[in-house]
Amino acid sequence: MKIRDPAFVAQLGLPSTGRIWTDLDRAELYEHAIRNREAMTVTSGSLLALTGRHTGRSPRDRFFVARRESAQQLWRHPGNALLSQGQFESIKERVLTFCADHDLYAQNLAAGVPPHRIGVRVITELAWHSLFARNLLSPWPQAKLGQTGGVTVLVMPSVAADPIRDGTNSETFVLIDIDQRLILIGGTRYAGEIKKAVFTLLNYLMPATGVLPMHCAANQGEDGKVALFFGLSGTGKTTLSAAPGRALIGDDEHGWSDDGIFNFEGGCYAKTVGISAQTQPEIFTASNRFGTVLENVAIDPQTGEPDFVDQHLTENARAAYPLEFLPSTIASRSGGHPSQILFLSADTFGVLPPVARLSSAQIEYFFLAGYTAKISATELGVNQPEATFSPCFAAPFLPLPPRLYAAMLQERVLRHDAEVWMLNTGWIGGGPGIGNRIPLVQTRAIVDAILNGKLRDVPTHPDPVFELAVPVAVPNIAAETLNQRAAWKDRAPEFDRQAAPHRAMFDDHHARLDRG
Repeated sequence: MKIRDPAFVAQLGLPSTGRIWTDLDRAELYEHAIRNREAMTVTSGSLLALTGRHTGRSPRDRFFVARRESAQQLWRHPGNALLSQGQFESIKERVLTFCADHDLYAQNLAAGVPPHRIGVRVITELAWHSLFARNLLSPWPQAKLGQTGGVTVLVMPSVAADPIRDGTNSETFVLIDIDQRLILIGGTRYAGEIKKAVFTLLNYLMPATGVLPMHCAANQGEDGKVALFFGLSGTGKTTLSAAPGRALIGDDEHGWSDDGIFNFEGGCYAKTVGISAQTQPEIFTASNRFGTVLENVAIDPQTGEPDFVDQHLTENARAAYPLEFLPSTIASRSGGHPSQILFLSADTFGVLPPVARLSSAQIEYFFLAGYTAKISATELGVNQPEATFSPCFAAPFLPLPPRLYAAMLQERVLRHDAEVWMLNTGWIGGGPGIGNRIPLVQTRAIVDAILNGKLRDVPTHPDPVFELAVPVAVPNIAAETLNQRAAWKDRAPEFDRQAAPHRAMFDDHHARLDRG
């Protein structure tokens, strides 16, 4: 039902009355987005939107408001820049002035599940942003602006900052006022800013309620046992958590409370580059139906169908759809305490073993590392591995010091006797061009063995670099695959030369983390 709610703008303190469309459903938002020429439908039924020059997040444009209590608690990290209260209020006034003179779209939504649910009202300039928010969070008509614990998000791409006057780094801004529980986004159409700004604020609010916020996927087996998958982009978090015989709780953002695991979100924001009905059938099907928002996906000019291979717009093409579009999910979006936790790293140096069980001390070490590695072209025709460290596998979204989250994880792991494993989904026998990436079928076999308890009593041998406990045998996996040094074969001395600087990278990262 279409609702015009002129009284709503008064709640925001706007200088004049305006018009807002509240809690429109998917069909109505399609109608508005198409009529406003914001987006178009494709032959599969999805709604396609292009975001222009911003096809990903703008981390240098995110700021917290420098209010005394909250600012003192912030992690002193380059990504957690501060903006003065005066500068924030100036931008806020311009955002509200824009709101007063334009049609807006509001969704009353929620993050989390009872009793850990927080109301989130998302007010947008664009109808397709409203659909995106509705897909990613959970509709909750009972949510009221200004309720205890509620969050408000204003997304106005047409409003630009003035870096000289406002103290921002560009015309784009993502501003988080923790005390007012208010988020302002402008100068960008990239919808992922909405999702991650809300997650960042939850990462501040949830620990105070006894909930550990986590950037991870979660699934549940037929036996009811829950597994968590932590990993940065490209490590296989989404792929490995979508496993046959297991139901998905969520693919990206979760909380761990005294009751167990629960999903913050009600949907998925999946990368679509390279997906097909054969390789990732569930994501492919969900991306090709009415109600899904496709963001920066190329279109076949002959058929009008989404072309998930074409990357000329961006490698970060996405599909946003509700969890209900997937065939095997947990309706409650929650589960018990995890029995298995997996840290995924795609090591392009070929040093980390394919699998290892972590001791208590190693859990903290690798969680605070949040490691993966990619290939970067430093010279024409020369590809070099490049290490990435992201504490808690979530550095861009951590407002509080990483050791706080690590301590919360460690305490829960010990209390609930969870097993924690490190998986290398990257290379063995050397880096790219020398060794080979571990085949997905073998990684899946390792994951299955972990989740089925087949590695619990298997003897281990110490990894020569980190002294990790590496299983001597895994069903359906060749023994030499489990031993990185052996996989390098006659080049083992080269492995030894690579090992020392590789360990040094980790130790240097932790030293920098300790220095703040």
